[in-house]
Amino acid sequence: MSDQSELAVLNEKLDSLIGLIARAVPRMPSATDLDAADAFVWSPSPGELLPIHKVNRVDIGLLCSVARVRDLLLDNTRRFAKGLPANNVLLWGARGMGKSSLVKAAHAAINIENGNTSLKLVEIHREDIESLPALMKQIKEGTQRFIVFCDDLSFDNDDTSYKSLKAVLEGGIEGRPDNVIFYATSNRRHLMPRDMIENERSTAINPSEAVEEKVSLSDRFGLWLGFHKCSQDDYLEMVEGYVAHYGLKLDANELRAEALEWATTRGSRSGRVAYQYIQDLAGRLGKSLT
Repeated sequence: MSDQSELAVLNEKLDSLIGLIARAVPRMPSATDLDAADAFVWSPSPGELLPIHKVNRVDIGLLCSVARVRDLLLDNTRRFAKGLPANNVLLWGARGMGKSSLVKAAHAAINIENGNTSLKLVEIHREDIESLPALMKQIKEGTQRFIVFCDDLSFDNDDTSYKSLKAVLEGGIEGRPDNVIFYATSNRRHLMPRDMIENERSTAINPSEAVEEKVSLSDRFGLWLGFHKCSQDDYLEMVEGYVAHYGLKLDANELRAEALEWATTRGSRSGRVAYQYIQDLAGRLGKSLT
C-alpha cells in the first residue's frame, strides 16, 4: 500500500474516532436569547429553552362561561408581572373547558396590557418534571419574569417525581425564585388518582400521614381554579362567540341545531367540542380561522 493510501485510511479512521467522541460527550447547553420570543419550551437534554414564535392560543375574550376563574387568573398574573406577591396556580377540573387555553391567553393579555413581552411563558412537559430544578437554575438570574407552565399534570402509582416538584414549588432552602411562578392544569384536584390515595389509607401503617404525603402537593398551589362541565346554554354561547369572532355566516336556528347535534354525537359539551364544531363549520363554508 502506498504512503498516500495509508494516510487516507488513517484520516478516515481519525474522522470516525472524532465522530464517536463527539457523540459520546454531552453537548453543553447553548445560551438562550430570552428576548427572542415571549414563549419557550423547555428541552431538558442538554438543557435549552426553545423559542416559540407563534403560540397556539385563542383570544381571552373567546373563553366563555369561565369569567370568574378568568378574572382570578388575570389578577394573579398581573400582580406577578408587576413584581408583587402572587401564587402558584392549579387549574383543575373537567376536560376541554379551556384550562390550558386560559393560561396561554392570560399570558398574552398581560403582555398586551403592559405593552411589552417581559413576561415569558415556559412550557415544561409532564415527563420532564424531574428536570425542573435545572430549568429554575437557568432562569432565576434573568431580568424577565417567567410563568413555568405544565399542562395535564398528574402522577400515578410508583411515580415519585412529585416529590421533586413539591420541593421546587415551596420547599428547600432556596424556595421558588422571585421571578418564577408555576401554573399547572390537571383533571385531578389532588394530582393523584383517587385509588392511589385510597390505597394509602388501607395499606399504610399510619394512614393519615400517608394520605397527607400524597395530597400535600396540591397544597403548594396557593390558588385553585375549578373548571366544571358546561350547560347547554354555556356551550351555545361558546359556539356563538366563535361564529361572531370569525365572521361565519349561518342561520341562527340552523347553527343551534348543528351545534347541539355535534355535541350529542360526542357525548359531551365543552369549549373544546365547541371549537371542533367551529373548525368543521368553517371548513364547510370555505373560511379560514387564522
